[in-house]
Amino acid sequence: MQLKLRFFLLALVPSVMAAQSREPADLERILHRLDVLEQQNRELLSEIRSLREQIASTSDAPTAASPPVTTPLAERVGVAEQRIHDLAQDRIESDRHSPVQLTGMLLFNSYMNGKYGGGEQDPTTAAPEAGTRSDGATFRQTIVGLKFQAPERVAGAEVSGDAYVDLFGGSGDALDELVRLRIASINFQWANTTFTVAQDKPILAPREPDSLAQVGYSPLTGAGNLWLWRPQARIEQRLLFGDSAGLRAQAGVLETSETGNVAAGYSSYEPTGRPALEGRFVFWKKSGDNGDFEIAPGFHVSNSQILGYSVPSRVASVDWRVPLARTITLTGAAFLGENLGVIGGLRQGVVVPYYGTPRAVHGAGGWAQLEYRATRGLSFHLFGGQEDDRNRDLQTGLISKNQSYGANAMYRIVSNVVASFESAIVQTAYIGSPTHLNPHYDLAFAYLF
Repeated sequence: MQLKLRFFLLALVPSVMAAQSREPADLERILHRLDVLEQQNRELLSEIRSLREQIASTSDAPTAASPPVTTPLAERVGVAEQRIHDLAQDRIESDRHSPVQLTGMLLFNSYMNGKYGGGEQDPTTAAPEAGTRSDGATFRQTIVGLKFQAPERVAGAEVSGDAYVDLFGGSGDALDELVRLRIASINFQWANTTFTVAQDKPILAPREPDSLAQVGYSPLTGAGNLWLWRPQARIEQRLLFGDSAGLRAQAGVLETSETGNVAAGYSSYEPTGRPALEGRFVFWKKSGDNGDFEIAPGFHVSNSQILGYSVPSRVASVDWRVPLARTITLTGAAFLGENLGVIGGLRQGVVVPYYGTPRAVHGAGGWAQLEYRATRGLSFHLFGGQEDDRNRDLQTGLISKNQSYGANAMYRIVSNVVASFESAIVQTAYIGSPTHLNPHYDLAFAYLF
């Protein structure tokens, strides 16, 4: 019995250490129960030793009718085992009612920009006028997140969620870095269906290149990556075609971003967000050890209301993931349509002439990335993209084409520490002005937790 109790107390040590990451109130309650149990165990061991001495003295005495003492001893041992079981159950209940997990990335960036950087840490376009070269270092792109898993099902569905914030708000000065919500979601998942409410990228454009240089904004923003984190509700239905292929059909309603999408004329006018219908259909097939082959067409439909006029927003897209070899993967996306700015891009989706009615700007674009995993901890990424808006829809001073291309190397120093070096160039062509280029160099260190 002493060995069982000692083994149990030793087994509790990892659980107590794991409990240190939980809420202080839960930790204090668990430690208090452990102290109480340890005291009770000491008292039981003392009583057991006393009973054993009584048994020994009784067996040595020359009496003919000694009352049996094995039953009381067994009962006491049973009580101790029951108390140990109760403590284990309390531990399980504590785990079930404290499902929140802290996660994120502590990210340090040191960077250099050319004279068309416009004073930004990682500019998405080259500025129309030359300035001074800039450099700096920052932790602004650090991400902190919370993930949770509900202990019980709701209508047969597992409930989970997450929320992530960063310090990319504010001006970027040391005393003006504000917490900003990035993405968040609550998911209700059944066997083949998932319903989600979220703030996230557009449903038709979930992919993005790999980068530790550009995290505050999605990589290749304004150069082929349709990106804005927007409130949305979506549903996904999963279908299987045998054991090695299938379809994930996704559809939902998203709130557009109308503010800042009016490119000229009434730039101070700020219409409210509008509901948009979006969908994406992911056809996948297993492809060995390098992940699945995926190709996914998508669509977006909405209307912007500006000065009493309705300006349509219609977008068709396709994105893909193609394993080319065991260590090489090609990913990317392409799109075309009108009034693209309500979901991302260059944010010049609607032009309001000085004399005339508002009109949608037509455009097309996309991006691609080639990933090569040299070793288990070392990977290289070559990427590029562009957005090309139709010139005849634009006014002087607006961007006709924005391109960005570059490469990075990421090395996992240890399991949760990653170093990265990235070099990229953004090239921007303006209506009525020359094309400008801005180089960007970034050295990053990330601690994952």
